[in-house]
Amino acid sequence: MSGAPPSGRQVALRHGAWAATVVEVGGGIRELSHEGTPVLDGYGVGEMASGGRGQPLLPWPNRMTGGRYAFAGRTIQAPISEPSTGSAIHGLTRWVNWQVADERPDGCAMALRLHPQPAYPFTLDLRIGYRLDDAGLSVTLTGTNAGEGPLPFGAGFHPYLTAGGVTVDECRLTLAAPAPPERDFRVAAPIGDRAIDDCYAALARDGEGVARVDLAGPAGTVTLWVDALWSHVMVFTGDTLAPERRRRGLAVEPMSCAPDAFNTGEGLRVLAPGESVAGSWGIALEPATDP
Repeated sequence: MSGAPPSGRQVALRHGAWAATVVEVGGGIRELSHEGTPVLDGYGVGEMASGGRGQPLLPWPNRMTGGRYAFAGRTIQAPISEPSTGSAIHGLTRWVNWQVADERPDGCAMALRLHPQPAYPFTLDLRIGYRLDDAGLSVTLTGTNAGEGPLPFGAGFHPYLTAGGVTVDECRLTLAAPAPPERDFRVAAPIGDRAIDDCYAALARDGEGVARVDLAGPAGTVTLWVDALWSHVMVFTGDTLAPERRRRGLAVEPMSCAPDAFNTGEGLRVLAPGESVAGSWGIALEPATDP
């Protein structure tokens, strides 16, 4: 293609059977594959990211009611970025140019200083490390308060998992967290025609504090794992996306707090000047075996 891609500079990563592309615009991941088979339902080099596809969600994930919140004795208004719900959705960094702070054949780091603005009058340093190894992809986020007063902080990511097949309907989901019966996947169950756009908390974790979500399909089982920072996971079958993208992948979104945490306080972190918070998540694949 001629001209710059809509997602800016492309950083290609490779390790063994794994390949990924990280992008400048939003600092997200555009594609991830194993032996040439997509593991994420990403987007083309000539496209803009749609539906939050592969993007980091900072400094808050999901919807903020009315785009308004109170902090340190003042009321702050963010732009309404989702007019249909009257919400400010997925933070302020999705369309900003991140800097490539480190680059290696199998990994890179993207960095951004979010300067004070009316929607978020604080100084926040962000760094995201992406790495491929034999096990798959790992992502590490660090947020640091670079200002002189406290700031509110939440984080999320928006990958769409794909385990093969045309849609997610034929896939089986395992997510060890309590939910109403029609959204309960503590025992692996087919997604079928269920329309899911739900937040799961109280995730079951192993002895190291890691929780896992499994999506099993024709290509094998894709696992998204999260460490202790990520207290919530949003699951979205994509039914409100453009018709050609609906239900092609399952959004499994690690979040460090609940939706609207800037108002409810559920999972919200308040960072003191100079304080940092960090957490990791990743994606692995157990390929299907031939019968």
